[in-house]
Amino acid sequence: MTIFIASLFLPYTVNFHLDKGSKASSPKSSRSFKGSPPRTGPSAAATLFQKRQDEAIKKGLTPGAITDYEQIFTNTRLESLNEYPFPTTSNGQPNVLSQSEAHSPAWGSTQTFNQPRPLKMALPSPSILKHQEPIPEGAPPTIEISKPPTMGIESQKAQGEVMRSVPSHSFSNADWTIESAEQGNPGLRNAVRSFSDPGLDDTVWVGTLGMPTDALDSHVKSEIAETLEDKYSSLAVYVSDTDFDGHYSHFCKTILWPVFHYQIPDNPKSKAYEDHSWVYYVKLNEAFAQRIAKNWRRGDAIWIHDYHLLLVPAMLRKLLPDAQIGFFLHVAFPSSEVFRCLAPRKELLEGVLGADLIGFQIDEYCRHFLQTCSRILCVEARNDGVQLEDRFVNVGKFPIGIDPTSWDERRRSHDVEQWIKVISEKYEGKRLIVSRDKLDSIRGVRQKLLSYELFLNTYPEFRDKVVLIQVASSTNEQTELDTIVSDIAMRINSTHSTLAHQPLVFLKQDLSFAQYLALITVADALMVTSLREGMNLTSHEFVYCQDGKYGPKAHGPLILSEFTGSASIFDDHALLVNPWDYRQCAEAIHTALTLNESEKEDMWRKLHSAVLQNSTRNWVKSFREALSKVWDEHSSRETMAVPRLSVSRLEEEYRRSSRRLFLLDYEGTLASWGSPTSIILTTPQRALVTLTDLLEDPRNIVYVMSARRPEEMERLFRQVSGLGLIAENGCFIREPSKDSWIKLNEDHHTKEWKAGTKGILNYFRERTENSWIEELHCSLVFHYGDAEDKVAAARQASECADHINDACASQGVHVTPVDGALIIQSSRTNKASAAELVWRYSIERGKEGGYAGQPDFLFVAGDSREDEVVFRWANKLAESKAVKSCMTVTLGSRSTEAKATLTQGVTGVLSCLQRLAASTQS
Repeated sequence: MTIFIASLFLPYTVNFHLDKGSKASSPKSSRSFKGSPPRTGPSAAATLFQKRQDEAIKKGLTPGAITDYEQIFTNTRLESLNEYPFPTTSNGQPNVLSQSEAHSPAWGSTQTFNQPRPLKMALPSPSILKHQEPIPEGAPPTIEISKPPTMGIESQKAQGEVMRSVPSHSFSNADWTIESAEQGNPGLRNAVRSFSDPGLDDTVWVGTLGMPTDALDSHVKSEIAETLEDKYSSLAVYVSDTDFDGHYSHFCKTILWPVFHYQIPDNPKSKAYEDHSWVYYVKLNEAFAQRIAKNWRRGDAIWIHDYHLLLVPAMLRKLLPDAQIGFFLHVAFPSSEVFRCLAPRKELLEGVLGADLIGFQIDEYCRHFLQTCSRILCVEARNDGVQLEDRFVNVGKFPIGIDPTSWDERRRSHDVEQWIKVISEKYEGKRLIVSRDKLDSIRGVRQKLLSYELFLNTYPEFRDKVVLIQVASSTNEQTELDTIVSDIAMRINSTHSTLAHQPLVFLKQDLSFAQYLALITVADALMVTSLREGMNLTSHEFVYCQDGKYGPKAHGPLILSEFTGSASIFDDHALLVNPWDYRQCAEAIHTALTLNESEKEDMWRKLHSAVLQNSTRNWVKSFREALSKVWDEHSSRETMAVPRLSVSRLEEEYRRSSRRLFLLDYEGTLASWGSPTSIILTTPQRALVTLTDLLEDPRNIVYVMSARRPEEMERLFRQVSGLGLIAENGCFIREPSKDSWIKLNEDHHTKEWKAGTKGILNYFRERTENSWIEELHCSLVFHYGDAEDKVAAARQASECADHINDACASQGVHVTPVDGALIIQSSRTNKASAAELVWRYSIERGKEGGYAGQPDFLFVAGDSREDEVVFRWANKLAESKAVKSCMTVTLGSRSTEAKATLTQGVTGVLSCLQRLAASTQS
């Protein structure tokens, strides 16, 4: 089986060799990784600040340092990949540990590869109504096309004016090699690499090259794609430079990224970009879907990753209806109040719901997604997924982590050992607090520095004993934040520094990987104050490196923002803080520095256990197994997979059985749907006769299930003696030949949640025309099907369901949307819980009547979503061998857990039951 790993960027890119006289005589002779590890170059970020940093480095100074004591870091990447041996995979490629997210090009640490510059791009029309029309020649541009480092543009800037003079066609005539790329998702790359199961050996990466490609001719593109596919198990996705720039720089980074991190893009730039950039977002997603579909074969699995490709699952579902598709979101998923601010919110949700399994980092993100689907799409959101009209989509948490094996190998290298020695000597006698963040609006660097300043002011005895080393890579988009943070850093050092001590080393550069490993090994604490973050792997890396095996210190505490996904993984074993509460953060610093050794070791052991439990290997294994399982379940529920009921076979099993239990839905199964407001309730005579015939055999136990009240059920079936009844979807049971009803819900609990729910229902009833509320004994029904404006009524109903699910979740109340109505009831009881009780009663009553054991024949028939829980219960009973013969039957064609279907509707059910009754009478 092949597993397609679809991510925006491939783990590889292309480096062009523009030496004088080079020819493209043999581009396919690209250097293979086998026996030769991939090469990476030095940092080439080109911001003005970093240029000043380079000048300081040339002078032997570390940015942010003011004394010789702190001037030990440089911007040189000492861990050249050739300095230590690499383990290799089975196909000869290097098993290199990809650096964590802070080392990605978004940090301004792209490789200095020779790659094309983007050609002149067609700008969108100034009118959002004509965004697909080209701008007339000579018209002023409406936007400035950005040049993200991930496209290789910034790294070319660093190469100076020489590159500017290189004609575009030179790249098509140059030799090239495939190189290991830094851009992309290193956590995902490490996860796939760490999983050595033979079933994952056949993985194929799908993504872009992370560089402009318009300058390359079709022949070169084709040869690059062939080499990647043949030697590197990678499928290159080509899109125009304009499409990529609109997708990545404008929609993903300007629209999606802020919203997913609770920062609604309300600046003029964002509003102007949203409409046209959505077109590019769709185009790139379509390119991915087409590329995968052309290479997919039956039995293959598809894993799609992150917010760049939210539309791909639905596009693939349309192209490959029976494909096994999983989607995983690596970042946070916001609450419905935030997500609904997106213009294409519905399209994005429907795109993701094309998958069989949707994975998130933690439970909170799962819950937000389910609530958002309920509110925006008006679908039923259960705890484990979303019920669509034709299929069920599973949702679950799969926290990603690090690969301990790879980290152990890297920590043993000589350069890390040397840096541990250097840093330990330079900071001997000092307490080191380490932080490493991207300097953007969501990492909370400003909040961290203000908290540290408050700590120094509150606890002056630590002023000459503590050093905070803040690694903060700057970005072009955050110039205002950059200035603010720099001012805070300057104020801290000017206030609290001495000739021999500087309390804050603020590095606006990233460290080499060896420096980083050494720093988190010798640190006394790590501080993370992200305002929102999916999973902070830096904290996992710090915990793992604090085992004391390679450094003089061990078991350092972790100060962690409660708004990171990692906070959920580490629970209360870390020092959790609210980044906006500066006093709490300052106290957390003091606590971290004053814990005794036994307390630190106890906290660390629990953190370390969580890191090992949520390793990359476990992440891949759990997601793979879950996807395979849910796909098997979904396939069995598909309409084409559910066979038609064989009445002759059923009749044979019926005759061989000694005791039989029938659970039959009423409306839609035994009788056509009627109005719930009907004054005179009647049951078709044929149904009454059929039930009577079945009950003539003393070995038969028959129950009819309905959402109606108990008194209505009595009136409907008063002519049939010996019939068992289940009312209000499982809240009431009346045993055969008995007058009293058994109530499964507690009165005080029902009154409590009804009182809180009625206020919400009345609020929406007043705002939805022709809607009304029906109160049953144990449930409430909000009817809105008679509204003239169906769209507005459905929107109000979805918001109503979302409010009730939120407000009453702790009371065990759940909303089930049906056609034109919402059913609000306790989640503690349903038709399945009633069926379980009926099963026990049938065993007890059988013993009283002289029948040994339990029923050996079970027949369940229904037509609606409420009956799925009974089908599930009956199927599990059959799997456990508790019943010899079991048949679950649904009417019509839809995704179902029933094992058979009847297409003749009510008539088919009654005909089937009549044949069974007649078979014993004859």
